[in-house]
Amino acid sequence: MAEKSIDHAFMATSLTSSATDPTFAGALSFMRRRFTKVLTGADVVVWGIPFDAATSNRPGTRFGPQAIRRASAIFDNDPQYPFNRDLFAEMAVIDYGDCLLDYGNHQETPAAIERQANTILDSGAFLLTLGGDHYITWPILKAHAARHGPLALVQFDAHQDTWLDDNRRIDHGSFVARAARDGIIDPDRSIQIGIRTHAPEDFGIRILYGHQVEEMNAAEIASAIVSHTKDAPAYLTFDIDCLDPAYTPGTGTPVAGGPSSAKILSVLQRLQQLDIRGADVVEVSPPYDHADITAIAGATVAMYMLGLRAERHAAAR
Repeated sequence: MAEKSIDHAFMATSLTSSATDPTFAGALSFMRRRFTKVLTGADVVVWGIPFDAATSNRPGTRFGPQAIRRASAIFDNDPQYPFNRDLFAEMAVIDYGDCLLDYGNHQETPAAIERQANTILDSGAFLLTLGGDHYITWPILKAHAARHGPLALVQFDAHQDTWLDDNRRIDHGSFVARAARDGIIDPDRSIQIGIRTHAPEDFGIRILYGHQVEEMNAAEIASAIVSHTKDAPAYLTFDIDCLDPAYTPGTGTPVAGGPSSAKILSVLQRLQQLDIRGADVVEVSPPYDHADITAIAGATVAMYMLGLRAERHAAAR
């Protein structure tokens, strides 16, 4: 036990050091990364937004960041599958904690999220956000677009989220419509994967419906995504309800007929060519989860996002 340590989240001596905490113990940052508000030296920032006031059905995603962090403890410090590398050997990743929000003043929420996102992005770090309901993607997209221009939105979801609103509504089902209308995303380069509902508008965004995803293999889905975005700067958002409720029961608006976690993880693994400028995992709702099934899926999706970033980081060196 002499080589072992615990509470790496606040005892780490380096941002690229490996953790040796027991899976069942220790401070639960995301993948045992150092908890800090110091952005200096960070290549990637993991950030939680515990917000669920925009949900249209079952609440509970305010507990999502906690659950995803807890589930991420299952990732030990062997090379992470399927990337076969220590993600943190050369890529400095911190856990920035959570966004501070006033639960009694929801109209202030979007500005608060955007302001705090801007602070992180000003450091030059890549931002990986843990939600929270899907409304949080709206102010985060704005912060990214301010730096990169209109983004190709790559959205894994059961819902289009293109319902129209009055620009003031706090609603997790309208952020894509708003982003398309305001020039935050480029609809011609954006794509939605796993959609199993209908909305009045699609804004010209390409859709791979649930039945199409079922008929395609992972390589075909990934190829469709990469070819459609055409090297545009992309934002990757993953609503956990993209997956079938058999794999992610802990979510607010589950829709039957979705793909398996294995299939979609295989898709994510193949997205190395995407120029991903930011990413999030949203809609994990622990009160409806069982045995951390959904939280484990969410943590794994987030780990794959870090894996893609680690590969890109290594290739740039």
